[in-house]
Amino acid sequence: MASLGQQGGEDSDDGMDEFMEKFKTQKYKNAFNESTWEEEFDKIPMFMKNAPEEVDPATHPELACIQSIIHDDDRTPEEKAQSLKDEGNEFFKEKNYKRAILSYSEGLKRNCADADLNAILYTNRAAAHFHLGNMRSALNDAVSAKKLKPNHLKALLRGAQCCLELRNYGDVLQWCDEGLRAHPTDKKLQELRNTANKKKREAERDARKAKLKEKQQRGEKEALLAAIKERGVKLVRTTKPTRQGSDSEDEDGDEGRVTAGMADMGLDGLVSQEATGARVFLDDSGALNWPVLFLYPEHCQTDFISAFCETSNFLDHLAVMFGEELPPWDTDRKYLPQNLQVFFEEFGCEQLHQVDVSAPLSSILQHSRYTVKDGSPCFIILVAGSSYSKQFLSGKKVYWLK
Repeated sequence: MASLGQQGGEDSDDGMDEFMEKFKTQKYKNAFNESTWEEEFDKIPMFMKNAPEEVDPATHPELACIQSIIHDDDRTPEEKAQSLKDEGNEFFKEKNYKRAILSYSEGLKRNCADADLNAILYTNRAAAHFHLGNMRSALNDAVSAKKLKPNHLKALLRGAQCCLELRNYGDVLQWCDEGLRAHPTDKKLQELRNTANKKKREAERDARKAKLKEKQQRGEKEALLAAIKERGVKLVRTTKPTRQGSDSEDEDGDEGRVTAGMADMGLDGLVSQEATGARVFLDDSGALNWPVLFLYPEHCQTDFISAFCETSNFLDHLAVMFGEELPPWDTDRKYLPQNLQVFFEEFGCEQLHQVDVSAPLSSILQHSRYTVKDGSPCFIILVAGSSYSKQFLSGKKVYWLK
C-alpha cells in the first residue's frame, strides 16, 4: 500500500511539475494583466471602490448575479422593500442622491403591506429630493408619508422645511402646528415655526410696502400724464413698443401715431432712447423736466441733458456747455453761445424751424409745429453763418418759430 501511495504521490508531483513547466514557455491565459491588474481587480464586486451607475450583465456578470440575489423574487415584498431601502440608504450616505431616489422608488413599487416601511421610504426619498433642490417632489413625498403615518416626525419636519424653502410660510405654520400637537417638545419644529412666523411677517410687511409704492407710482404717473395733457404737448412713438402677453395685430397702429395727450400712450412711450433711459418727470414745483438731445451734425456729435426744466431756456444750457471750456472736437473754437442757432425738424416733413434761444423750453414744446418723438425732445445746433450751416440749410425750408 505504501508503494501504491508513493506511486500515487509521484504521479501527482510529476503532473504538477509538468503543469508548472508550461509557464516557462507560455503565460497563464486567465491571469490578470500586469499593466491593468488594478482595473481588473476593481471589477470584482468585493473589491470595487465605486459601483457602476447601471449594472450590465455583459460587463459585470458577478455584480449582476449579486443584484439578482438581492432582488430575489422568492422573497416577500416586505423583504425586497427593506433591502431596497437599505440600498438607498447606502447611496444616500455617499451623497449619491439620484441613485438613492431610484432605490427608494423601487422599494415603493414592491407594494408591501408595511405602512411604517412605506412611510420611511417616502421620507427618505423626500430627503434625497430635498438635497437635490427638488422641493415640490420632496413635499409630495412628505405628504404621502404623513398619510401613511400621520404623526411621523421626519415627514412633518420635511414637509415644513420644503414649504419654508418654497416661501409658503402659512403652510409651514400648519405643518409645524400639526407636528407640535404630536411632538410638543420637539425643538426643530419649534425653531421652524418661529422662523416661518418671522418670515411671514416680513413678507406681509414687504407686500404692504410694495402696494404702497405701486399706489404712489400710479399717482405720480397720473399727475404726469395730466400735466402733459394740460400743456397740449404732442407726442409720437417711432419705435414699436414691447407688450408682454399680447399678440394683437393692432399694435402696429400705434407706431408713428401722434397724440395730444398721454392717456393712451402710457409712460413706456416717455422713456428716452438714450442709454440712460431717462424720462420726463414732474419736480416738486410742478414743472416738467425733459430728457433733451442736442445734435451737432457738423461734427457728428451729441449732447444729452437728462433733466431740461421746461422753464429754462436754451441759452442757459448752451452757456454752461460752451462757456469757459469748449469741447475738444471744436478745433476752430467757433461754438460760442452767442454764435449758436437752434433748430428742430417738423415731424412728418423736412421743414426746419429756428427757435429763439432765449425762449423757455415749454413754449417750444407747446407749439403746434413741434412733436416730441419717443419721449425725448431733439434739437439741431449750428454755428450761425458758418460754411457748414449754409450748406446744411440750403435746399431746406426754414421758418422762424413765432
